[in-house]
Amino acid sequence: MKSKLALSIGLLLASVTFAHAGETVVAVAANFTEPVKEIAEQFKEKTGHTATLSFGATGNFYTQIKNGAPFEVFLAADTERPTKAVEEGYGVKGTEFTYAIGTLVLWSAKDDLVKGPETLTDSKITHISFCNPDAAPYGKAAVETMDALKVHDKIKDKLVEGQNISQAYQFVKTGNAEIGFVALSQIINEKGGSKWVVPQTDYNPIRQDAVLLKTGENNEAAKAFVSFLKGPEAATIIKKYGYALPETK
Repeated sequence: MKSKLALSIGLLLASVTFAHAGETVVAVAANFTEPVKEIAEQFKEKTGHTATLSFGATGNFYTQIKNGAPFEVFLAADTERPTKAVEEGYGVKGTEFTYAIGTLVLWSAKDDLVKGPETLTDSKITHISFCNPDAAPYGKAAVETMDALKVHDKIKDKLVEGQNISQAYQFVKTGNAEIGFVALSQIINEKGGSKWVVPQTDYNPIRQDAVLLKTGENNEAAKAFVSFLKGPEAATIIKKYGYALPETK
């Protein structure tokens, strides 16, 4: 009898806890698609709140935010846009923070094709994908890498540009490009294929910042999502997908 009563009380408390559960709309850099899906599931399980996710290029999202898009939290693939969001009045001051540090890889869906940086200039390679360097920080990192290797001019006619990192990945996955610059998080669970992890010395660190937007300043679900993203459950998922976390002081 006591166990049934305890169960009933527990269920009642849970229903009361989630009675005020809300929803937040989150703009997410495309490279972070898979991790944030898992994070959103954990977030809902722990808080009852729902995070509705939209994926795309960081630069495009910022343009949408300035034009009144109803996003409440912004997970960018750089530090520049969240900082600008605060400076230009779209973000809440003091809420920006680095949630992940990305890793760039040169990848092929084919086994043994990517040997290292020399694969970029292999005469058998006819198409190399990357993403728009103006809109997506991973594209900027790819250009920095090609410049560091002094191969950009040699291979520029082979380059196939995607609108965002997801499209750059799809070009390789579908065989429209033999190789491409993608995020490690996108291919970490791929079976087969070949990759070269680009040394961090070849491009500027891809520090990915989040910020609470003014549209979500009074939304408890939005504030809770930002808080959850800083917590241990999210950290475990983020590291599982090959991202580094900033050092804590």
